[in-house]
Amino acid sequence: MSFTIDYKDKVVLVTGVSSGIGLGTAREFARAGAHVAGCARKAADDPSAAAFREAVESQGVRSLYVQTDVTCPEQLGQLVEETIRTFGRLDILVSSAGMNVFEGAAGCTEERWQYNLDLNLASHWRLSKLCKPYLEQSGEGVILLMTSNHAFGTIPGCFPYSVTKTAITGLVRNLAIEWGPAIRTVGVAPGFIDTAGNDTWFDSFPDAREERLRTINLHPVKRIGTVEEVGDLCVYLASPMARFISGTTILMDGGRSALMQDE
Repeated sequence: MSFTIDYKDKVVLVTGVSSGIGLGTAREFARAGAHVAGCARKAADDPSAAAFREAVESQGVRSLYVQTDVTCPEQLGQLVEETIRTFGRLDILVSSAGMNVFEGAAGCTEERWQYNLDLNLASHWRLSKLCKPYLEQSGEGVILLMTSNHAFGTIPGCFPYSVTKTAITGLVRNLAIEWGPAIRTVGVAPGFIDTAGNDTWFDSFPDAREERLRTINLHPVKRIGTVEEVGDLCVYLASPMARFISGTTILMDGGRSALMQDE
């Protein structure tokens, strides 16, 4: 017996689709038959926006790209309005957009603190609230909020990013209990995933290759994850197969959190 997840005629909104996890997630939902609306800060004529459209439309479904800065509430409103105007419905929100804001607790300025709050926490709440009425109309509305393994454990220098990633787990719980049963809310917490952002992290070390290998060896699976694997988890969590999962955050970190760091 094989399992099939079919999103035919469903509409998914994914943020941060210009690269990385957002793009990978959009691609996997399209493979499952969903129409996908996406956004990022890049202009609509940027090659990354074209890559998103190609990734979605190559699966025989429709795409919509809207240039959006998720720290701007007005642009979030325009994103949702354009999605509904184009597709007439919304079934799933994957709020994925974010970035590493690594400043350290002593060195972080008020400006960077506020930017981190707006980007890595408040945008998820604001967008979820805008999508709420349409997700309720869906009958099977799902919100997936992208957090990080930093929500469960962090390392020096990752403040204030890790603070907001931890806070998202609380946001997941609150939305689940206040907006259920019409909407399920689940958090997704990836660990090291092979993205340009993590390449930037490795490149910050004197020997990027050595640091990558050291990081890989911290994982019992002896590799780091892929954006497709994050997307596949999102496809499953938003499906009827996972309808009893709500109010919790799923950690996918290749077993890294299970391994004591002096091993």
